[in-house]
Amino acid sequence: MTNANEIRLYRREGHYIPRVAAVHDLCGYGKCSLAVAIPVLSAAGCDVCPVPTSLFSANTKFPVFHMHDTTDMLEPYLDAWVQEGVELDAVYSGFLGSAGQVGAIQRLYREHPRALRVVDPVMGDEGAKYPTYTDEMCEAMGALVDGADLLTPNLTEASILTGIPYQGHDVSDDFVRQNLEALVGMGAKAVVLKGVIRGDGLIRNYVCGGDLDVCEVKAELLPYMLHGTGDLYASSLLAAVMCGRSLLEATEFAGELVRKAMVVTRYQPDFEMRGVNFETVLGDVCTLLKG
Repeated sequence: MTNANEIRLYRREGHYIPRVAAVHDLCGYGKCSLAVAIPVLSAAGCDVCPVPTSLFSANTKFPVFHMHDTTDMLEPYLDAWVQEGVELDAVYSGFLGSAGQVGAIQRLYREHPRALRVVDPVMGDEGAKYPTYTDEMCEAMGALVDGADLLTPNLTEASILTGIPYQGHDVSDDFVRQNLEALVGMGAKAVVLKGVIRGDGLIRNYVCGGDLDVCEVKAELLPYMLHGTGDLYASSLLAAVMCGRSLLEATEFAGELVRKAMVVTRYQPDFEMRGVNFETVLGDVCTLLKG
């Protein structure tokens, strides 16, 4: 078996700027999705190419929001990319607007077979699906697990994907391993399972893969939850990966960046609704470029 500190999913060379397709929704108010992915990956020296899966007036934490599903525009959108000869080094997908959008992501995989496939299966939290997600969409999301180079579910999303009943945040190592083995069995090459909390002031994330030992990464647990931390975690994890960091280093970096951003957010007005503020910690992402 191989340790996660020995695995590098991407090797960066010279002054080359890798190009990442970010297949996420765009939210006008509230920190999440493309509003997080674009600046974080850009700070890591990546050329971010957005593929908007839906448009939101505000994040779904707010009681009132407007959503526009962009499914109908994705085919001509990607057709234009083909005509322009766009080349990709990674395809990073998150929140989807409809089950049909899985096909657009799979199209990107076919057209860019050497691109890294990073899937953040954004479907729910705290044991429940997000309000815009249907059972059909959750089932469709499962099709992206097979062949994913990196999959980053929380415990709720792992339950939805595997069918293993959700048991909350305080779960045993055996339960974690059961979920990881099920996700790898579905075809994911590497998995980071997020959000195990056991009442000792720490949050645990677990890394595993087909030939990887299960590795536990701990971080300080703050006494409040924020919208958008999953997007920040996955984006900063990918930022570290695209800068050539090992899978273990990237997991550690993402956990610490989210913690720092949450500390800053605590002092902002209406912070519990608006989502995580990452702006003042983007300098930490830039340091990834220093080798």
